[in-house]
This record gives sequence, C-alpha cells and structure tokens, in this order.
Amino acid sequence: KKEEGHGAESTALSRTHVKHSGVVRILDSRLHSRSIARPADIRSTMRSVLVKLLVLAVAAIDRRADAFSSLAGVTARSVESGDDIDLGDFLSASSSGGDKSMVILGTYAADFNAIEYGQRLRYYLPELKKRGITKVGFVLNCEEESARKLCEMLDLEDESVTLMVDPLGAAGRKFGVGTGWRADDDEMSPYLKLFGMLFGLGAWATLPAVIGGYIGNPFAPQKWIEDALAVGQRKNRWPDNALELDEATGEVSLNKFTELPVVGEWPRRPLELATLRLQNMLDISIKNWKELAPSQDALDAGVLTQLGGCIICQDNGDVLFDYKDPGICAVA
Repeated sequence: KKEEGHGAESTALSRTHVKHSGVVRILDSRLHSRSIARPADIRSTMRSVLVKLLVLAVAAIDRRADAFSSLAGVTARSVESGDDIDLGDFLSASSSGGDKSMVILGTYAADFNAIEYGQRLRYYLPELKKRGITKVGFVLNCEEESARKLCEMLDLEDESVTLMVDPLGAAGRKFGVGTGWRADDDEMSPYLKLFGMLFGLGAWATLPAVIGGYIGNPFAPQKWIEDALAVGQRKNRWPDNALELDEATGEVSLNKFTELPVVGEWPRRPLELATLRLQNMLDISIKNWKELAPSQDALDAGVLTQLGGCIICQDNGDVLFDYKDPGICAVA
C-alpha cells in the first residue's frame, strides 16, 4: 500500500510537471512571438498616433481658418462714428504698435457674459498691448446708447478699444456662437429659454461656471475680479464691503477675502467671484434693465439666449486664438 501510494503520488507529480511544463512552453512560445512582433507593433501604433495627430492638427487649422472667414464681409456699427465696420478687415488690418487684433463678440448689454467680457478686457488690456494686441473691437448686441452706458459703468474707456454694436446679433451667429436652448422654437418665451439655460440646457458650462464662483479655485488666479469689485465699490454698487479702498487714491488696500482661514491664501477665494456677480446682477443688470435690455426685434432674433465669443488674428489674417462661450458666465 505504501508503494502503491508512493506510485500514485509520483504519477500525480509527473502529470503536474507535464502540465506545468506545457503551460511554460505555451507561455514561452507566446512571449517569444510577442517579443518578435513588438517592434512592428510599436511602429504601427506610432504611425496610427501620428496620423491621428496630423488629422487633428489639420482640423484645428481648418477650424481656425473658418473662424476668420466666417467674419469676412460681416459688419458691426461703430458707436463713435456710426459707420459700418467689416470685422474681417478689422482683424486683418495692421495697427500702430502691434501686429495682432482682437474682436470680442459680446451679448446684449445687461447680460452676465457681456459684463464679464468688459470687466476682463478693462483689466487685461495693458497686458494685451504688451503682447502686440493693440487693436480691440468690442461688439455688443444692443443699441449705441446701451453700449455707451455699459462701458461707462465698467470704466472701460480706452482709445485702443473700438466699441461696436450689432443689435440683432448677426455677427455672432455668423461666427458660430451658441444660440442657447430651443433656439428654433418660436412659440416658447425667450425668458423661459433663458431660465432653462441657467440650469445648463443648451449651455452645458453654465452650472460649472456659476458653482466655481462660489467654491473658488486654489490653482488659477483671476486678478480681474478684484479690479472689477473695486470699480463697483467706487461707483457705490452693492455689496460694497468686500474690499477696503484707500480714501485718497481709491486703490485696494485690503481684500477681505484674503482674511478667510486657509482658503484666503488661494489665488481665487471662495465667494469672491460670486460676490462680483451679485454686484453685477443687482446694480448693473437689474437696476439699469430699461437702458440695457434688448429691444423686441432683438428678442425676436434670439439675442436674449445668444452666447458670445472672441477671436485674435495676425495682421495677415492668421487666427491665433478663437473661443465660443459654452455657457452663461463661461467667457474667455
């Protein structure tokens, strides 16, 4: 019995060895075949990746070329002179002191996006000039008086900015900006459409942009916010206690958001941008609604839900940057 048990054990071990040897041979064979095929696989994968990158690059070039060509022959009216300005010519014509031009296709004058474009432009204009962008066109979907009123409230007065109006928003649609939720529904009230957009309908980036104003950002600074808050406080807009301003110069002596524990050290503090937006809503949009609201013709054209965008070009027409707002408060 002992010998029989020993023999059975030997047989089992032998079978196990054969089985394992077979597995090892199979694995060796597969590894060997893979090691032989690996250089070819790598070359094939690299070719595939390079082709995809090339396709994406060509698509990006075509898209940017389309962004410029879409504005060729499209006009907006100069607020200063009353003349129609070809936006394609504006972008491609050289200017003194620089070789780049920018056009911001804003929204109607009481809109969050138009207001924030103006506030950002005011703050970053000196930096844009340093980078060779010495000619800027700011197009608003409103009448001349509304455009002047908004720029006055934002302290946006610079000779390098050409203020233009396009009351029915035709230029923006030619450029391809978003037209909002249910843009083709003529039966639905434009105000109901706008209400839906506040929840992301037809404007997916609205909620992230709005929520971001409350929670802040520990990584990316947005220094224009403090500047816009200071302009608002100097013009007695509420809330008016976010900053302490020097009585003599009106400059910011203390940003109270920096005193928040832990998050006060963030580049963009929680509630800072939300406070500015509250200021914009109450004391710009609502308080001045009659002067800034779109006309009935503009409402019928879809201006209330139309988003904005911007484009930067070399003086030869090459597009360096283009952007279309993906939502309310989601500007470039």
